[in-house]
Amino acid sequence: MPDQGTRSGRNQRRLLQASLVAALAAGLLLAGQAYRAGGEGGPTRRATSYAAGATSSPLPTEVRAPWRAGSPRSLRLPTLGVTAPVVPVRAPGRTLIPPSDPATLGWWADGARPGAPRGSVLIAGHTVHGAGKGALEDIGRLTPGAPVVVTTAGSTLRYVVERVQVFDKATLSTQAARLFRQDGPPQLVLITCADWDGSRFLSNVVVVARRAPAAG
Repeated sequence: MPDQGTRSGRNQRRLLQASLVAALAAGLLLAGQAYRAGGEGGPTRRATSYAAGATSSPLPTEVRAPWRAGSPRSLRLPTLGVTAPVVPVRAPGRTLIPPSDPATLGWWADGARPGAPRGSVLIAGHTVHGAGKGALEDIGRLTPGAPVVVTTAGSTLRYVVERVQVFDKATLSTQAARLFRQDGPPQLVLITCADWDGSRFLSNVVVVARRAPAAG
């Protein structure tokens, strides 16, 4: 039986997750706006490793988290022909900023790990407006039943897309607690920005996937 200290630590972690979950939707939108606006309010760097000359727009710098057991290492979307590395990131100031290289995805390290019995595994990536593609840029084309494969250092986990939705900023904020909850059934959530209006992204594309049934 867990001792009191262990239970207290778990409760503190749940409280931290709950406080961040409520604000992640708005933070992701802000990160997308900063992508083309110049990353005001923090250090920036240029994205050059995804495609030569893809963009000269500075990107906000992600805050990396340490690798830990069960951290996702890669994500594969077979129907889109996409395979992308995944790194652990944090959400300082309740703003989750994906890696500035749009070919690399960020896993929210304070949320659930792939294969956990409960909670949302949140993986985010930049959309690159008008200059190349981010790894998640075409996830709006996924359909229910499409496969998603997440690889960790020790296992390969297979998911099936359950739904694909596009939310404007206000609507996503109201849905954040449901989409990113850490106390519900296990699910994988992919998210990127959408609907560029010339100065910012107005929406987010959200893909929710469930673990695929074990092969019989």
